[in-house]
Amino acid sequence: MANILIVDDDPAVQLTIRLILERAGHHVSVAGDGRTGLVLFEASQFELLFLDIFMPGVDGLETMRHIRARQPAIPIIVISGRSVTPDAYAEPDFLKMGTKLGAVASLQKPFRPDALLAAVDSCLGSAQSSSPPQPNAGCGC
Repeated sequence: MANILIVDDDPAVQLTIRLILERAGHHVSVAGDGRTGLVLFEASQFELLFLDIFMPGVDGLETMRHIRARQPAIPIIVISGRSVTPDAYAEPDFLKMGTKLGAVASLQKPFRPDALLAAVDSCLGSAQSSSPPQPNAGCGC
């Protein structure tokens, strides 16, 4: 299946996503912060990335900026546990911001396993159907 990188500072979230993806047949690498994620990204070929938006040090949006500069087409799914609120005076919708800055999808924590797998399948399926198989092809979803 796909080689997927998870970048999240919460070990419980890392484990949850990893187990769901590995049970679906994917190969998974995990980083606990943006710096480590960038090192792993440079060292291997990934077809999809999960990036937590809020991490100490290099956050998910900054990590995404660096990845987009190196590989603009790779699909990125941003994840966050911060609430999405309709109140215009409250905290901004960081998941929506992530998709505007280049993520192809977003997931609000906690998420259901079927929602996670649907996002993965959508991105990977779009990448395969839109062009011949290539490492790191973007999904355009």
